[in-house]
Amino acid sequence: MTSQSRSELIAKLNGMIHDCLKDYVSRDEPLAILDFPDIRNCGDSAIWLGEMAYLKDRFGKRPDYVSRLYDFSADELKRRVPTGPIFIHGGGNFGDIWVAHQDFREAIMERFPDRQIIQFPQSIHYSSPERIEQSKRAIGRHKNFVLLVRDEESKEFSEKHFDCAVRLCPDMAFAIGPLPERATQIPVLAMLREDAERVGGTDREIPSDIPVEDWITESKRKVDIAKRLGVASAYLALKPSEVALRRLDAAAHNRFERGISQISRARAIVTDRLHVHICSLLLGRPHAVLDNSYGKIRRFMNAFSGGTDLSYKATSLEDGIEWARGQASKGRADQKEAVSLRA
Repeated sequence: MTSQSRSELIAKLNGMIHDCLKDYVSRDEPLAILDFPDIRNCGDSAIWLGEMAYLKDRFGKRPDYVSRLYDFSADELKRRVPTGPIFIHGGGNFGDIWVAHQDFREAIMERFPDRQIIQFPQSIHYSSPERIEQSKRAIGRHKNFVLLVRDEESKEFSEKHFDCAVRLCPDMAFAIGPLPERATQIPVLAMLREDAERVGGTDREIPSDIPVEDWITESKRKVDIAKRLGVASAYLALKPSEVALRRLDAAAHNRFERGISQISRARAIVTDRLHVHICSLLLGRPHAVLDNSYGKIRRFMNAFSGGTDLSYKATSLEDGIEWARGQASKGRADQKEAVSLRA
């Protein structure tokens, strides 16, 4: 990497994260994090683990209350976190693509008008003017909502439409830090979306020698086992108050490890997933980047992560594959040279 090293980039982004969040967290005051991502997408687990790593590394603390969308309890939150900030998990669900998350977010604002609510970094996207107005009203009524966003376009949109503090902040997954090197098995892997943010139809033309995968397929049994082990660890540590958190943490670790194991097999990657891009940077793997349906990845790269030689903004799937093949060949040659020098 000639433009900026991976370690320099990750350190810089972690400094930016802390600059955005340091005023909202203290060592002594409890906090809650809502909307834990108990879903198959490994990227959401990467964000969660980054949120946990940030709190631990910077403040030596854990959240005092955590909930998913469907098991949230206002009474339990008030009991465990009678004062202090309420954080909402970050990601790319602010707007009207993933409506359940936006409904929950706005319901929390209405339920806790007297508490500071901080939205961990999000990408913003709306298609409906009516839904923009609904969100605008919810934020305007609350008066103490802090919105962290992951790109300049989201910041500009939010400052135009919402009456709240808006700050540009990198994705929380960077707080995980650099990941250790892993052995490769294949030259190129195409990690391409199969959900509502996918671009194009089902007729992608991809050479037969390149595996095409996504990272939303999981073994429910393995995740359930991980959750049970997390519960057991809380009891063994005599921390029954941490039972719920350790259960969810274990699921996030299981999903994150699955995703990292999946992408680390390849010497180079082609992807249209933001967190394959981010995790590839954490791993130090070259990767060609396509965009999602509303430009989220390019917007993020333009704001934060486009300054290394590890990532390439592909103009098409074919262009990305060609670049990745070249990187895989170069990587294999470098490995052979290293082996030869050691011998």
